[in-house]
Amino acid sequence: MKNTCVSLLLLLNGLCACTQSSQHMDFEKYEPKSTLVVPQHILTHAKFPFVDVHNHQWEVPSQDLAQLFRDMDGLNMKVMINLSGKSYKETIGRNGGFDVQGNEYLVRSIQHVAGTKTKRLMFFTNISFVGFGEKGWTEKAVKELEKDVQSGACGLKIYKDLGISFKDENDQFIKIDDPRLDAIWEKCGELHIPVLIHSADPKSFWDPVDEKNERWLEVTTHPDRSYYKKNLPSWETLITEQHNMFAKHPHTTFIAAHFGWLPNNLPALDSLLTALPNVCVEFGAIIAEIGRQPITAKKFFEKYQDRILFGKDSWVTSEYATYFRVLETTDEYFPYHKKYHAYWRMYGLGLSDEILKKIYYKNALRIIPGIDKTLFPD
Repeated sequence: MKNTCVSLLLLLNGLCACTQSSQHMDFEKYEPKSTLVVPQHILTHAKFPFVDVHNHQWEVPSQDLAQLFRDMDGLNMKVMINLSGKSYKETIGRNGGFDVQGNEYLVRSIQHVAGTKTKRLMFFTNISFVGFGEKGWTEKAVKELEKDVQSGACGLKIYKDLGISFKDENDQFIKIDDPRLDAIWEKCGELHIPVLIHSADPKSFWDPVDEKNERWLEVTTHPDRSYYKKNLPSWETLITEQHNMFAKHPHTTFIAAHFGWLPNNLPALDSLLTALPNVCVEFGAIIAEIGRQPITAKKFFEKYQDRILFGKDSWVTSEYATYFRVLETTDEYFPYHKKYHAYWRMYGLGLSDEILKKIYYKNALRIIPGIDKTLFPD
């Protein structure tokens, strides 16, 4: 009898274990279908023609531009700003792991676009940080910048490597507000071109990778995005350096990429924009932050409607629908297009036509020189 009872207990335990195992589901797989019945507006193209000020095309001299323009037409995108005007290459030497091509590459890209008889693809130039700290580096960089603008570049893009990757002659991280860069920012002001700069990344990338990290899924599925205990400058240090640089050069227009990585702290971004009128923002890759705080975000967009530009970052046409829906509709509780970016749901801001026009194209026409105004209404 005793053996029979033991056998029954073991069997029951086994059944319970099997039941628990069958009920277990990883968070990544959990994607419930909402039963909420609310109005839905699936948008495939923008209400007004727009300029995407944050995009990357890496092989323009050989690119099929006709196909690119067809894809843009499907979105109602009239002009794309290619921030990677000098693309990418590897070079032997310090900071050569992510170097950029020379002026001749930029010229070939511009000439390729000119062959289409339209100015729908425009270019920001980039700086090579190879040899930073060596005698004459700053003067050489300024001269190259001038040459690129004369060739047709309409702005300067600075990658996030400045601050967390590029190093100086003493093997120290180059500070974003390093005085040796001052001449470059001043030259941009003289040339009347904006500087779009990406500094740092989401604050959560510096936090412990645990159950309290809001970006846990992203840094777990993309481990290289975690900066926790990587001996890098802190997030606070990088943001402070960037803001110092903005303040040092009031006559230069800066576009803080990704809302300056303050989209989850709009009061702080509000303070920055209030203090520094030479700073604008674009929302590439952070629409998920905007879409989860529709009341606060709408007030912010209304207040700074003249200083916000449309930016997307990665060139995936299907993902633009989320941006259009957040900006244009008042839809509720709809999914973001990448769960590892945002497991939460989105809400539309329902911006007015007046504000939409500014964000979609009017602000870009005012801030970025050379855009063909005939492509846009009023």
